[in-house]
Parts: sequence; structure tokens; C-alpha cells
Amino acid sequence: MLRLFGWLALLTRSDISKDVEILVLRHEVAVLRRQIVRLKPHWADRAMIAALARLLPRHLRLHRIVTPGTRLAWHRRLIKNKWTYPKTTGRPPVPEGIRELVKQLARQNPRWGHRRIQGELVGLGHRIGEGTIRRILAAAGLTPAPRQASPAAAGLTPAPRQASTAAG
Repeated sequence: MLRLFGWLALLTRSDISKDVEILVLRHEVAVLRRQIVRLKPHWADRAMIAALARLLPRHLRLHRIVTPGTRLAWHRRLIKNKWTYPKTTGRPPVPEGIRELVKQLARQNPRWGHRRIQGELVGLGHRIGEGTIRRILAAAGLTPAPRQASPAAAGLTPAPRQASTAAG
């Protein structure tokens, strides 16, 4: 009786569903024949089984050699391998061309300090920090001009006038 109901249910299913089930079964058999000792499908096999199994009706997905948990594990592993970030820490290295540009600016303009060189590089479209410029110049044995004090700090600005009091 149970087989009779199974055959009746098979008659009511669509042809696409039957074709997909046949493809999944054939692929599973091919994988099992290649891996008699232990099931270890290749990535192409995993992709094929996972893609075709999604097209199966829900109740048939449960009876495959690959469980939904296994498919999720494959997906997690795929994402982990695809979306890896570089393991480098810290700031990225400064390209050699920019290093040479910093040295050239310091040699050609000996009165410029770190900030001025940084400002010129920003104007040229290169973002580089003042400390990085200082380290590049120190490694090259170049010293830019010392930081000049502002006129107010040096006492060169006139003292503020005191209000004159009118006597009388």
C-alpha cells in the first residue's frame, strides 16, 4: 500500500522535479563510485550537489548523502577562503616613488620643514603623515629646516596699545 501511494505521488510531481532528482542521484552515484573508501567530493562535486539539491522538494532534500549542515559547512569554508583579508598589521609601506619625492623636496627646498613638505605632497595628491616624512628624511640623513616660531611667540608683534587716559 505504501508503494502504491509512493507511485501515485510520483505521478503528481512535475517533470522538472523528477529530472532534477535524477541528476542529483546520478551525480551522487558518480561521486560514490570515485570515492569508495571515504566520501570526499571535490569542490566541483560539492557545488553541483548543493546547486541541484536546492531545486529538489523539501522532503527529498533530507534523504541525500549530503546533509544541509554539510552544505552549510562547505559554504562557510568557501566564504572563509574567498574573503580573507591580508594578515599584515600596521600601516601600509610608503611606495619608493613617494620616498624619493620626499627626499627630492627636502634637498631642493632646505628651508622647508616636515609640515611644509607634507602640505606639498597633499597638494600633489599623496596622503602621508608628518611623522612618516620625518622618518624618511632621518633614514636618508636629511634634516629639514627646524620649525620656525610664529611672530607672536617670538615677541615680534607689537605689544597691544594701552588705552590712553586723558588727564584733565
